[in-house]
Amino acid sequence: MSPSNTTSPGAEDAAGGTDKVPAPTLPAPALPAPALPDPALPVPALPVPALPAPVLRLRGIGWTIGGATIVDSVSLDVREGEFLAFIGPNGAGKTSLFNLISGLNPVTRGTIELDGRDITAQAAHARARRGLGRTFQTSSLWPGMTVADHVGLAAQAAEGGSYRVWRRADTYPERVERVLDRTQLTHRADTCADALSHGEKRKLELAVLLVGEPRLMLLDEPMAGVSAEEVPALTGLIRSLHRDEGRTVLMVEHHMDVLLDLADRLAVMHHGTLLALDTPKAVMADPIVQQAYLGEEL
Repeated sequence: MSPSNTTSPGAEDAAGGTDKVPAPTLPAPALPAPALPDPALPVPALPVPALPAPVLRLRGIGWTIGGATIVDSVSLDVREGEFLAFIGPNGAGKTSLFNLISGLNPVTRGTIELDGRDITAQAAHARARRGLGRTFQTSSLWPGMTVADHVGLAAQAAEGGSYRVWRRADTYPERVERVLDRTQLTHRADTCADALSHGEKRKLELAVLLVGEPRLMLLDEPMAGVSAEEVPALTGLIRSLHRDEGRTVLMVEHHMDVLLDLADRLAVMHHGTLLALDTPKAVMADPIVQQAYLGEEL
């Protein structure tokens, strides 16, 4: 039998019996060139997120008595969680401005807003219920009342009660204990106010303020009368209330080293007007401020 003439396709390819033509490669379709902006047309502005309303807004507030202007057209915004310190010579209008903000004295012009609401005509107690708290230059403590009872009485008032009908501190034990611990006065709970040092009295004033849970605190010269040894502890407490708890603080103080350590911004008052408002570094370098304030006796 003669051998077969059939071969497999694979063998035929190997022998070069069949040539395969590769498929042609088509070029990729050309993409249109990006359109260039027309320089004659305005560039659309990017959306800017709305900033939250300031916690406190003053617009041209002033206070005039018998023709004498004590505070003159002060305008400023205070951001949530900010520490704003006020400096200026004696008689510059710092405490008077605090009296207007807290409602102790009525403004004779301008408006005051707290959390976006006009509180210009509201009484001091109504502002306090909205979260505005205030301490004063001079002590307002009762000498014969214990530390704990001071805080308990403040807790009673914060709950809507009256100072006239007094309940003892054990009526609000948890609130009293918490605030005394926060202000480092637990060991002085049963001590009468007149037996406290100046620094401890300032802490007690803060405790009375804190029991009402203020969001905005106005501190008027908290270091006044405090010994040099007690200043660091009191400064540390105020710093903690601001940075650790996020409270907004406005403070009048003559201890520049304390303010430079605490403040986000400095406001300079001079003859009832707002002379400057900026970072501490910028304010201290301002020649107008140096002439009007830093060269004068504090």
